[in-house]
Amino acid sequence: MADLTIFNDASFDLIVHPPSNCFVPDVRPVWREAYRVLRRGGRLLAGFLNPIEFAFDDKLFDAGVFEVRHALPYSDLNYLTELERQQLDSTDMLEFSHTLEDQIGGQLEAGFVLTGFYEAYRANHPVAKYLPSYIATRALKPA
Repeated sequence: MADLTIFNDASFDLIVHPPSNCFVPDVRPVWREAYRVLRRGGRLLAGFLNPIEFAFDDKLFDAGVFEVRHALPYSDLNYLTELERQQLDSTDMLEFSHTLEDQIGGQLEAGFVLTGFYEAYRANHPVAKYLPSYIATRALKPA
């Protein structure tokens, strides 16, 4: 998603970007590439996780216990042992959080104009009692 060089500039009218940024260590190239491949007047619909969710201990979080364990922005790489790092291969999926500055500010920096901002609560999860889990933006590449 951060390398769309197989597509020409201004190839698309619409990009629907699901909450998948958590699988790239740097989200800003994603926004730059989305901007490049959109036509003028094109729209980007992007979703991502609320970064605060990455602060909590994973195992306890799923049980509804919200114990802060991780500094943000989060990276799985910060919590791997040296042996685990050495055993990583290209098929291993790692997770990363991103600041709102990178998520939203990165879209603005790429040239997008935000035309919508939305939040949603995680269905059937204890965190929904306290905060929205999902954030979505609608952005326009100016004509």
